[in-house]
Amino acid sequence: MGDEATTVEERTVTSVAELRELVGHSLGVTDWLEITQERVNLFADATGDHQYIHVDPERAAQTFFGGTVAHGYLTLSLIPMLSGTRRGVKVQLGGRMGVNYGLNKVRFTAPVRVGKRIRMHVTLLAVEEIGTQAVQTTNLCTIEVEGEERPACIAETVGRTYF
Repeated sequence: MGDEATTVEERTVTSVAELRELVGHSLGVTDWLEITQERVNLFADATGDHQYIHVDPERAAQTFFGGTVAHGYLTLSLIPMLSGTRRGVKVQLGGRMGVNYGLNKVRFTAPVRVGKRIRMHVTLLAVEEIGTQAVQTTNLCTIEVEGEERPACIAETVGRTYF
């Protein structure tokens, strides 16, 4: 991924018109987050997915992963938390509520090995006004793994801000 997104200007966008000008551009990059075995185990407990590649380091070491890996859905579920650490463009439209509206597309393109750090790059893909009550944004969220060539997850997220 490189560090090109780390140079996104720190600024705050307060109108839909300003936000539209950023379609196709990076909104910034998040801080790094280490993926620990404890986090993976807690996710396994929460979801009931205790597949050995996630929770059994000795057995997982015998696979082509070489050790335990995070669930793809764990990586995906970290998008809201990671978003809270994003440096770059802050979007503050003055709405009364923001919600996750869904996902258009998700791909898990590489494993996240336990002990590695991840961070997320965000690019604004679209801005759509929903009448006068809301604005919908579509973002490309690319989660990279430190020291790895391929990203772990690429997801198109859809969010709405209600006024």
